[in-house]
Amino acid sequence: MPEPRHSRKTRQREAVLAELRKAKDHPTADQLYERVRKAIPRISLGTVYRNLELLAAVGAIRVVGSPGGRRYDGEMASHHHVRCTGCGRLDDVHMDVGLEMPRSARFSHNYELTGYQVEFLGLCPACVKNFSRPGRKT
Repeated sequence: MPEPRHSRKTRQREAVLAELRKAKDHPTADQLYERVRKAIPRISLGTVYRNLELLAAVGAIRVVGSPGGRRYDGEMASHHHVRCTGCGRLDDVHMDVGLEMPRSARFSHNYELTGYQVEFLGLCPACVKNFSRPGRKT
């Protein structure tokens, strides 16, 4: 993990990063705080927030914006996301979306692109099941 200038590795930061890298559900800072507290009971929520911001600033983690707040992703390999519009679940999507879309954005808006992320929207299997349940009011 790259370290920012004038910063040192800390046990708290290493615990936050390790827990986030294990997570597959793109947790919020509050959710991550609850998980890290199992290893470091006296860690504060502010410490978790500060370390998440620092890790994001140095490119060690990703911030994924979603309705309801910021979520964090410890997987740094190139990937996209699919978000359930029913419950907010966020999952990774590992696929090539092609180059035509980024080229189009660059040429139509004169941006010098440095990357892109795609978010697909839909209903997760649990929400589909709930939605199609007999007797459900629409």
